[in-house]
Amino acid sequence: MTRKKIFIGAAVVAILLIGYLIFAGTKEGETSDIMASVKKGEFRVEIETTGELEAKNSVKILGPGGLRNFQIWQVTIQSIVDEGTVVKKGDWVATLDRSEFQNKFNQKQIELEKANSKFVQTQLDTTLLLRQARDELINLKYDVEEKAIILQQSKFEPPATIKQAEINQDKAKRAYEQALQNYKIKKNQNIEKMREVGAEQRKVTDEYDGMTKVLESFNVLAPEAGMVIYEKGWDGKPVKAGSQIQMWEPNVASLPDLTKMVSKTYVNEVDVRKVKQGQRVDVGLDAYPDKKLSGVVIRVANVGEQRPNSDSKVFEVAVELDGTDASLRPSMTTSNKIIAQVIDSALFIPLECLHNQFDSITFVYKKEGMKTVKQEVIVAETNANDAVITKGVALNERIFLSTPKGMEEDAVNLLPEMNGKRQKQKEEKKEEPAPPPGPVAQAEKTVEKATGKK
Repeated sequence: MTRKKIFIGAAVVAILLIGYLIFAGTKEGETSDIMASVKKGEFRVEIETTGELEAKNSVKILGPGGLRNFQIWQVTIQSIVDEGTVVKKGDWVATLDRSEFQNKFNQKQIELEKANSKFVQTQLDTTLLLRQARDELINLKYDVEEKAIILQQSKFEPPATIKQAEINQDKAKRAYEQALQNYKIKKNQNIEKMREVGAEQRKVTDEYDGMTKVLESFNVLAPEAGMVIYEKGWDGKPVKAGSQIQMWEPNVASLPDLTKMVSKTYVNEVDVRKVKQGQRVDVGLDAYPDKKLSGVVIRVANVGEQRPNSDSKVFEVAVELDGTDASLRPSMTTSNKIIAQVIDSALFIPLECLHNQFDSITFVYKKEGMKTVKQEVIVAETNANDAVITKGVALNERIFLSTPKGMEEDAVNLLPEMNGKRQKQKEEKKEEPAPPPGPVAQAEKTVEKATGKK
């Protein structure tokens, strides 16, 4: 019993000692070092983004065209069918507010009435004027005949009487000829006047007919059969009842072709250099977590943009999905893994292992036997979690994820091949020509030269 008690007591003391070494041996506020091993295998450079499905091809449902000709720049949607409604060709889709256009249409009606009235009035004035001119011609012609009869009857009269009759006949002929010329001029003048008012009438009539057709188009109908998907405005929000559409892009909704879908996503400006057209993409759906799809990058934007609630610039990337899936719908959220590069055999470590010194030397803390060293490494490709290392570490070496205490000021073991490169960069920097002196220095130099004093 005594030996058994001694054995139990010794075991308890040993357990307490081990616990003390593990727990009490670590001071408050300190944590044990976390390490990782250098691994070798397939390395995938993947860019993970969130996207949204949309049809590759779709038919736009447009509001009234030509409203800008009437100085109308935006129109409010009064009512619209629910998004996702399946419609046939010619079915009603939306009704737009026509109040502003209706006022202009009413004004055009008044203009048309005035143009018609002016045309009729000009026509009547012309008819009356030419009738008076024709009556005057007839009377003047009768006068010529009358003067001819008087001349004929005066052949037995004295010469003076005969001469007077001849003069009167000549005057009558000349008056008739002048009246005939004047009639032709008046006729041409009134023809041109009728053309002018007729052209004005046709112009106003054409405008009125065009506005009548535009007025009918405020009831928006489906140009083709399909599923109605709301368009998005400049703020990225879908248009709906109460929203305004702009006349330089009067899209109300669209009828997408669901047989070919595209995931529209955005890549930040740091990673966009890795994305190329033709790269494969693994696509997942938030709505169907178990469904795995694939696609290919078909377009990378050349110009970046700033998205709402984001400080960094992003570039739009379009990913076309392979095949056809009846469960896919526009606006579904997708998770995209763009496979930028696949390296069959590479050494890689976690990104947390990498540290920088002077913004030019990248190093890791690695274990060499019983000691820890700061080792410079050459980093190649990276992904969201790991980095490929081409120089500085070997397979299965232990690397610190955290910074070992007390090693912050230790020197870095530099790679020999990198020393020559850094030395060359320093020499090139020294050989760069000094910048020209500024205006003040030039002035001081001129004064020294003139006075001989420094």
